[in-house]
Amino acid sequence: MITRQDIEDLEIERLAPYAMSSRASQGRVYPEDEHPYRTAYQRDRDRLIHTTAFRRLEYKTQVFLTTEGSDYYRTRLTHTIEVAQIGRTIARSLGVNEDLTEAICLAHDLGHGPFGHSGESALDEAMRDHGGFDHNYQSYRIVTELEERFPDFEGLNLTYEVREGIVKHETVYDRSHFSEFDPDRRPTLEAQIVNLADEIAYTTADLDDGLRSGMIVPAQLIGLEFWELVTQELGIKPQPAFSEMDRHRIVRRLVGKEVSDVIKATSARIKDYNVQSVDDIRNLPHNISARSDDVERMDRELKDFLFTNLYRHWRVMRMDLRAQRVITELFEAFTASPIILPTEIQRQTQRKNFYRTICDYIAGMTDRFALQEHHKLFHATPTL
Repeated sequence: MITRQDIEDLEIERLAPYAMSSRASQGRVYPEDEHPYRTAYQRDRDRLIHTTAFRRLEYKTQVFLTTEGSDYYRTRLTHTIEVAQIGRTIARSLGVNEDLTEAICLAHDLGHGPFGHSGESALDEAMRDHGGFDHNYQSYRIVTELEERFPDFEGLNLTYEVREGIVKHETVYDRSHFSEFDPDRRPTLEAQIVNLADEIAYTTADLDDGLRSGMIVPAQLIGLEFWELVTQELGIKPQPAFSEMDRHRIVRRLVGKEVSDVIKATSARIKDYNVQSVDDIRNLPHNISARSDDVERMDRELKDFLFTNLYRHWRVMRMDLRAQRVITELFEAFTASPIILPTEIQRQTQRKNFYRTICDYIAGMTDRFALQEHHKLFHATPTL
């Protein structure tokens, strides 16, 4: 049997000197015996997969509501799986710890409420006078407080490095919360990789889903530098015909180009800064993971296009309006009449912060459950 010690020895032998080895972890808040054949980060990954919050991601919105009539579009769960795949690929190529990278990837979106960023905005507004709501920090609260799976402590008791990677997650749509984890130091390279894996996954997948839905048509993309580069390389002329196979090939090539560029650009920066240890990574004034200037420019142009043409599309905005109304009215109803909450949630409102408990309850809902609850409260047909 290959033991945990064997795996840790292999990490020391094979990983880059700037990789975060399992044996060097700063450990857990509550001491636990080590596992016989899983490293600390493998154990964290497994704990995350078995959480209620992780399972609920299957029915939480990425861009399109899960009720929109197609099982094809990404959900928050399939997005998370794609992030983990991309993250592991980058980590493996750079010689850093794949298990730590994967664990942070799997945790990065646990805190999303129903209806994606629309739901988050509505919850943040509802909680404006009570501390606000941010899905990134909610992910941290889930793994440290809200999941109840162990008799001796709240949360999952994850390692320091995974918890740090969650709170220091940064993308265009994610705000980091540094105060509890060495705010003057950068996170591990494994955590930095997750930032870019997340962006690559959602940008390319949203383009794919946008084309699949018909909200974006190939003619709109003509002139975008990234689109032109990829279609020319593949010999695809999107007009007048554009097949499903063309879409698959284009999106796959986009993902490959983004991933390859991150690996090359980050490798170059590691060499330029003469990085030799985890502390060298942490002590830099900025993250070392990066894209090249050319790909950064093309990626930014693509993101701007998606914001204007997909995220602000009238069909998406209708979903956004519906989502905000559902969240707002649920919050108002529950806070005005907590007696209508499930009994256990009522007890929690008496033991814990009243508004935060109700916010946590709504944030934990899937799209489908939130819509069902809203229908029961506001649209149910009375029976005689």
